Amino acid sequence: MSTTAELLKGAAELFPDEVVTSAHVRHFELPAGAGRFALVTLDNGFDHTKPTTFGPQSLANLNTAIDQVEAEAANGEIVGVGITGKPFIFAVGADLKGVELLKQHSDALAIGKGGHDVFKRLSALAVPTFAYYNGAAMGGGVEVGLHCTYRTVSKALPAFSLPEVFLGLVPGWGGCTILPNLIGAEKAVSVIIENSLNQNRQLKGKQVFELGIADAIFEGADFLEQSLVWTAGVLNGSVTVERPEVDRGEAWDQAVAKGRAIADSKVHGAAPAAYRALDIVEAAKDGDLQKGFDAEDQALADLIMGGELRSGIYAFNLVQKRGKRPAGAPDKNLARPVTKVGVVGAGLMASQLALLFLRRLEVPVVLTDIDQERVDKGVGYVHGEIDKLLGKGRINQDKANRLKGMVSGVLDKAAGFADADFIIEAVFEEMSVKQKVFAEVEAVAPAHAILATNTSSLSVSEMASKLRHPERVVGFHFFNPVAILPLLEIVRGEKTDDASLATAFAVAKKLKKTGVLTKDAPAFVVNRILTRFMGEIQNIIDEGTPVAVAEKAVEPLGLPMSPLVLLELVGPAIGLHVSETLNRAFPERFTVSPNLKAVVEAGKRGFYVYNAENGFKPELDPEVAALLKQGDVVLTEEQARDRVLDAVAQEIGLMLEEGVVAEAQDIDLCLITGAGWPFHLGGITPYLDREGVSERVNGKRFLAQGVASVPA
Repeated sequence: MSTTAELLKGAAELFPDEVVTSAHVRHFELPAGAGRFALVTLDNGFDHTKPTTFGPQSLANLNTAIDQVEAEAANGEIVGVGITGKPFIFAVGADLKGVELLKQHSDALAIGKGGHDVFKRLSALAVPTFAYYNGAAMGGGVEVGLHCTYRTVSKALPAFSLPEVFLGLVPGWGGCTILPNLIGAEKAVSVIIENSLNQNRQLKGKQVFELGIADAIFEGADFLEQSLVWTAGVLNGSVTVERPEVDRGEAWDQAVAKGRAIADSKVHGAAPAAYRALDIVEAAKDGDLQKGFDAEDQALADLIMGGELRSGIYAFNLVQKRGKRPAGAPDKNLARPVTKVGVVGAGLMASQLALLFLRRLEVPVVLTDIDQERVDKGVGYVHGEIDKLLGKGRINQDKANRLKGMVSGVLDKAAGFADADFIIEAVFEEMSVKQKVFAEVEAVAPAHAILATNTSSLSVSEMASKLRHPERVVGFHFFNPVAILPLLEIVRGEKTDDASLATAFAVAKKLKKTGVLTKDAPAFVVNRILTRFMGEIQNIIDEGTPVAVAEKAVEPLGLPMSPLVLLELVGPAIGLHVSETLNRAFPERFTVSPNLKAVVEAGKRGFYVYNAENGFKPELDPEVAALLKQGDVVLTEEQARDRVLDAVAQEIGLMLEEGVVAEAQDIDLCLITGAGWPFHLGGITPYLDREGVSERVNGKRFLAQGVASVPA
């Protein structure tokens, strides 16, 4: 039987590039004569921009520190042990770079077991142990504290979570077992499943305390000092920690059932992590911690060797790294300053854009439109949204007044845009309309101003073709809802110059958007893939497969919503328009569905109706059903799914050949940030590789083995 030290030594050899966390032990006398205390500080030697993590060597260092304090506790030399982090960071969990390298189930099991063996020693010491959550704590950082006897949290703590399920893992160093036994199953399921599957929602310090995870909360400024005063009180008996009793009856079972319903609604059974976590929570009801830890080890090892986690880590790295350093973007030093923004149009999309530019750039923003009523409505929308932010306490009165003062509307483009540096149009999606608008803007805008278009599918080069300076036109395609979806497709036209492109990327960064460079190809990235995806589903319906079967066919992808619900969100008319644009460009692959046309002509908002009687579940609208003209080819769910995935794989293959984006990674980044495709798919290409679709259709994988998959 290997010792913990041997396990960790073996794991450390597999991961030579680990950023190693030290565990420094220092001693001092507690206030009020409470006795000599040992404090362990976790620190990787870097500032807060490189958070502290637990790789194998880091766990070994903590293990060594516990050897020391264990001996001191046994000898009566100390009265307690505390654990805290470096400034702003407690610890953010396992080092995922090491997880990516694991090739064997036994190595994965060693990581789970190694973490448990080290952390569990904290609860077995001869003296009480205290975790002081001074800063960001996630995953294993949260769990090391759960193994302590008591916990305090800083009011200033910005982020606290168990994000494992979001990535395709389970909280596997005690989270699934200890947390429900500490705060009850309902609250634990909320933290482990609900927050995680809601785009990794974070808790603040106050919520950590209110949930009962921490026993006390203190101001950030003197957090450690106050925690030590409180610790002295606990140790000398002047402070009593009371925790409500955990309900181990029906409430526990109901919480697990609720967790399964949340998982079903988010991933539709398509990703195993949430269900594995819930199995462990369910079994933790009897309070047998060791049994729970063993189950966590097994689940961790199984999931580490599965495709979902590899796709999750791949997706996480795309968003965190590639998304921040866009492939193909010009030198950022070429970017020009933007001190005023013009928006052509004052409809809903234009007003949302105006609000975003105003809030993020904090520079004057001016809207124009064809009549005063529209202009006033656009400015009014922005003012109303600022008032909502004020009402929610997100901004103060001064900031609200300043922002309102910076947004204006005019009818005369010359008056509005003469000193604007960046002008974006959000008018009707028609080439002649957009060309006319750009001609008017170019006549009055300064020579250096960027002219950006929010087109979703039209050619940026054609739009710029009649201008004197087409080099300053750039595609700047946002996704709805603008405030939520991070993607910005930045389109380089045939004549777009580097300075204009660099400015567009610099603005995207200030807007806190993920800019991805795309070639000026029909419908760019997301709309082209989604239109091919939806188009194939529509073809299958038109040929004769029932709507419900076609929809259910793609459920195993675990998409945020079904295709026809998405069509409703986008709007059938817009869906039809994009399919017509792509049909003109690629008539052999993109069809225009006569049934979709009929739905649009009938003025229907979608295929479904929602009634209170059936709990607002989507039901095929009888009026739409009467419009549908179907053939007699009926496919099974599996046949339908194969058809749809084959079509998507073919389209992505062609887009990469055309150089629409630099690599398959950019396709995935676009789908994750622009269409909400799940992390557990890694976007789409890892899934197509994993299911054998890429090779079936294109004769090769999109990604090399080991990228978003277990290394060979």
